[in-house]
Amino acid sequence: MKPILSLVFTSLLAFPLTAQETSSVETEPAPESIVIDGADADLKQFLWKNRPLVVFADSPNDPQFVRQMNLLMDDLEELSERDVVIVTDTDPGANTSVRTALRPRGFMLALIVKDGTIYLRKPSPWSVREITRTIDKLPLREQEIEERRGLGN
Repeated sequence: MKPILSLVFTSLLAFPLTAQETSSVETEPAPESIVIDGADADLKQFLWKNRPLVVFADSPNDPQFVRQMNLLMDDLEELSERDVVIVTDTDPGANTSVRTALRPRGFMLALIVKDGTIYLRKPSPWSVREITRTIDKLPLREQEIEERRGLGN
Protein backbone atom coordinates (compact mmCIF):
# COMPACT_ATOMS: atom_id res chain seq x y z
CA MET A 1 0.00 0.00 0.00
CA LYS A 2 2.80 2.43 0.88
CA PRO A 3 4.55 2.16 -2.51
CA ILE A 4 1.31 2.85 -4.35
CA LEU A 5 0.54 5.86 -2.15
CA SER A 6 4.01 7.33 -2.70
CA LEU A 7 3.65 6.76 -6.46
CA VAL A 8 0.33 8.63 -6.49
CA PHE A 9 1.78 11.58 -4.54
CA THR A 10 4.87 11.69 -6.76
CA SER A 11 2.79 11.77 -9.93
CA LEU A 12 0.48 14.46 -8.52
CA LEU A 13 3.42 16.64 -7.55
CA ALA A 14 5.08 16.24 -10.95
CA PHE A 15 1.94 17.10 -12.93
CA PRO A 16 1.72 20.82 -12.00
CA LEU A 17 5.40 21.31 -12.83
CA THR A 18 4.89 19.81 -16.27
CA ALA A 19 1.80 21.94 -16.86
CA GLN A 20 3.67 25.12 -15.95
CA GLU A 21 6.52 24.34 -18.32
CA THR A 22 4.27 23.73 -21.31
CA SER A 23 2.13 26.79 -20.68
CA SER A 24 5.16 29.10 -20.62
CA VAL A 25 6.30 27.73 -23.98
CA GLU A 26 2.93 28.39 -25.60
CA THR A 27 2.68 32.05 -24.59
CA GLU A 28 3.32 34.81 -27.12
CA PRO A 29 6.45 36.94 -26.91
CA ALA A 30 6.29 39.89 -24.57
CA PRO A 31 4.97 43.10 -26.19
CA GLU A 32 8.23 44.85 -25.25
CA SER A 33 9.85 42.91 -28.09
CA ILE A 34 8.17 45.27 -30.56
CA VAL A 35 10.61 48.03 -29.56
CA ILE A 36 13.74 48.00 -31.72
CA ASP A 37 16.83 50.20 -31.67
CA GLY A 38 17.21 52.15 -34.92
CA ALA A 39 20.86 51.10 -35.17
CA ASP A 40 19.70 47.47 -35.53
CA ALA A 41 16.88 48.16 -37.99
CA ASP A 42 16.51 48.41 -41.74
CA LEU A 43 13.10 49.59 -42.94
CA LYS A 44 13.14 47.00 -45.75
CA GLN A 45 12.95 44.19 -43.19
CA PHE A 46 9.42 45.31 -42.26
CA LEU A 47 7.93 45.39 -45.78
CA TRP A 48 4.52 43.71 -45.86
CA LYS A 49 5.01 42.38 -42.31
CA ASN A 50 4.90 45.32 -39.92
CA ARG A 51 4.05 48.99 -39.64
CA PRO A 52 7.17 50.73 -38.30
CA LEU A 53 6.49 53.60 -35.95
CA VAL A 54 9.78 55.47 -35.85
CA VAL A 55 10.53 57.79 -32.94
CA PHE A 56 13.48 60.12 -33.40
CA ALA A 57 15.16 62.48 -30.96
CA ASP A 58 18.58 64.07 -30.56
CA SER A 59 18.93 62.50 -27.12
CA PRO A 60 17.20 59.78 -25.09
CA ASN A 61 16.62 62.50 -22.47
CA ASP A 62 14.62 64.72 -24.84
CA PRO A 63 11.35 65.47 -22.95
CA GLN A 64 9.25 64.87 -26.06
CA PHE A 65 10.95 61.51 -26.65
CA VAL A 66 10.43 60.48 -23.02
CA ARG A 67 6.76 61.51 -23.18
CA GLN A 68 6.22 59.67 -26.48
CA MET A 69 7.80 56.47 -25.21
CA ASN A 70 5.71 56.62 -22.02
CA LEU A 71 2.55 57.01 -24.11
CA LEU A 72 3.52 54.05 -26.28
CA MET A 73 4.52 51.79 -23.39
CA ASP A 74 1.16 52.34 -21.70
CA ASP A 75 -0.64 50.46 -24.48
CA LEU A 76 1.76 48.19 -26.36
CA GLU A 77 -0.92 45.54 -26.87
CA GLU A 78 -3.02 47.86 -29.05
CA LEU A 79 0.02 48.57 -31.22
CA SER A 80 1.06 44.92 -31.38
CA GLU A 81 -2.45 43.99 -32.52
CA ARG A 82 -1.94 46.30 -35.50
CA ASP A 83 1.49 44.83 -36.38
CA VAL A 84 3.30 47.97 -35.23
CA VAL A 85 7.01 47.82 -34.51
CA ILE A 86 8.48 50.77 -32.62
CA VAL A 87 11.88 51.83 -33.92
CA THR A 88 13.79 54.34 -31.78
CA ASP A 89 16.74 56.45 -32.86
CA THR A 90 18.21 58.94 -30.40
CA ASP A 91 21.71 59.33 -31.81
CA PRO A 92 21.93 61.84 -34.67
CA GLY A 93 25.65 61.18 -35.02
CA ALA A 94 25.20 57.47 -35.75
CA ASN A 95 23.80 58.09 -39.26
CA THR A 96 21.65 54.95 -39.23
CA SER A 97 19.83 53.79 -42.36
CA VAL A 98 16.52 54.74 -40.74
CA ARG A 99 17.75 58.27 -39.98
CA THR A 100 19.17 58.63 -43.49
CA ALA A 101 15.87 57.53 -45.06
CA LEU A 102 13.63 59.83 -42.98
CA ARG A 103 15.97 62.81 -42.28
CA PRO A 104 14.49 64.03 -38.99
CA ARG A 105 15.33 67.29 -37.25
CA GLY A 106 15.07 66.92 -33.51
CA PHE A 107 12.04 65.02 -32.28
CA MET A 108 9.92 63.34 -34.94
CA LEU A 109 7.35 60.56 -35.04
CA ALA A 110 6.89 58.75 -38.36
CA LEU A 111 4.43 56.02 -39.27
CA ILE A 112 5.37 53.82 -42.20
CA VAL A 113 2.73 51.52 -43.66
CA LYS A 114 3.33 47.92 -44.68
CA ASP A 115 4.12 48.79 -48.31
CA GLY A 116 6.99 51.03 -47.15
CA THR A 117 5.23 54.36 -47.72
CA ILE A 118 5.83 57.09 -45.17
CA TYR A 119 2.23 57.76 -44.15
CA LEU A 120 2.61 60.22 -41.31
CA ARG A 121 5.21 62.58 -39.83
CA LYS A 122 4.57 64.45 -36.60
CA PRO A 123 6.81 66.94 -34.77
CA SER A 124 5.20 66.24 -31.39
CA PRO A 125 4.15 63.17 -29.36
CA TRP A 126 0.94 61.33 -30.21
CA SER A 127 -1.16 59.08 -28.00
CA VAL A 128 -1.70 55.42 -28.85
CA ARG A 129 -5.36 56.23 -29.43
CA GLU A 130 -4.48 58.78 -32.14
CA ILE A 131 -2.01 56.40 -33.75
CA THR A 132 -4.37 53.41 -33.76
CA ARG A 133 -7.23 55.48 -35.17
CA THR A 134 -4.96 56.59 -38.00
CA ILE A 135 -3.87 53.00 -38.67
CA ASP A 136 -7.46 51.70 -38.54
CA LYS A 137 -8.41 54.08 -41.38
CA LEU A 138 -5.84 52.55 -43.73
CA PRO A 139 -7.34 50.36 -46.50
CA LEU A 140 -4.99 47.45 -45.76
CA ARG A 141 -5.89 47.57 -42.05
CA GLU A 142 -9.60 47.56 -42.90
CA GLN A 143 -8.98 44.48 -45.05
CA GLU A 144 -7.08 42.81 -42.19
CA ILE A 145 -9.99 43.47 -39.82
CA GLU A 146 -12.47 41.96 -42.29
CA GLU A 147 -10.31 38.88 -42.77
CA ARG A 148 -9.99 38.35 -39.02
CA ARG A 149 -13.75 38.56 -38.64
CA GLY A 150 -14.20 36.01 -41.42
CA LEU A 151 -15.97 38.48 -43.68
CA GLY A 152 -13.21 38.63 -46.29
CA ASN A 153 -13.81 37.43 -49.83
